[in-house]
Amino acid sequence: MTRTIDDLRAAIDAVDQQLLQMLNQRATLADEIGDIKRKEGSQVYRPEREAQVIHKLQTANQGPLQPASIANIWREIMSACRALEEPHRVAYLGPQGTFSEQAAEAFFGVSIDHVPCASFDEVFEATASGRAAFGVVPMENSTEGVVARSLDLFLTSPLHIIGETDLLIRHNLLRKHNDLTGIEAVYAHPQALAQCQKWLNTHLPDAERHAAASNAEGARLAAENPAWAAIASERAGRRFGLHLVAPSIQDETYNRTRFAVMCLPQTLQMPEASGNDCTSLVVSVINRPGAVYDLLEPIKRHGVSMTRFESRPARGGQQWEYFFYIDLQGHISDPHVAAALQDLRPICAFYKVLGSYAING
Repeated sequence: MTRTIDDLRAAIDAVDQQLLQMLNQRATLADEIGDIKRKEGSQVYRPEREAQVIHKLQTANQGPLQPASIANIWREIMSACRALEEPHRVAYLGPQGTFSEQAAEAFFGVSIDHVPCASFDEVFEATASGRAAFGVVPMENSTEGVVARSLDLFLTSPLHIIGETDLLIRHNLLRKHNDLTGIEAVYAHPQALAQCQKWLNTHLPDAERHAAASNAEGARLAAENPAWAAIASERAGRRFGLHLVAPSIQDETYNRTRFAVMCLPQTLQMPEASGNDCTSLVVSVINRPGAVYDLLEPIKRHGVSMTRFESRPARGGQQWEYFFYIDLQGHISDPHVAAALQDLRPICAFYKVLGSYAING
């Protein structure tokens, strides 16, 4: 017998009631675990545990739901459970509507206390001072490379990385009027302007380009003048009442940005191994022949895969001295990673582990 739409809707309503009951049961169990951990003095929030839960569900799934959807659903469930006691305070580059805000919600879920900041420096300061428990900053973009200011701030910051997330970035031209005529200036973060320069050269060659503290700030400015436009997300457009004049104007179709999630060690210690981890560190070596080879040799010898190697000039140091930012595949507690780092450390003039954490996805 074929079921009618009314029959199917009634079945969905019944399932929704079951889901609600089971979600409340889950929240109660999570709250009990939190009470036990607090009495024991152990960490309540375990990002690597959440990553394992999501991965386990994705692996066991045999229904039509896609892995990304499962991750999104369970991340929000866990976020809502955490918020029953106290939502995490999370700092990011604001105002509302930035990709950094989107990244914060992608990692923690929407049940957080938002702490928008005016600059990357303020994100670090807010997190290090305790005004926010966690901070989220972009680290690298698939088109433009590393975000230099974030790397520089990690060098001297007491914060460490406890997680990561990445977003597919879609840049849109936003404006008060729904057309391209009469645009005198375009506002956006410098990274966004660089990622859209081919489109701007073709479609708005005479418009001035102005750097804003964030794309959402550029959208706010564009809302004040009909002759201005902004490059920002759709959520920023909705936030400031702007038309989406041209969608997806980034020069590269595959345009992703990787964000680091950071906190003080006393807020959250280094996460335990999840089975799919990354270890980030920054080092420097004395400038002499073969120094970089010596730096990389222990990594190769112990069979550790290096997924990122970036150099940054050492500010205030001697000419042509550099810091090297390295990502290694694996957790710092993995025997082969631990052995490589043990042999690497004596070679370095400067050595700092930025974090060892579960890889997004």
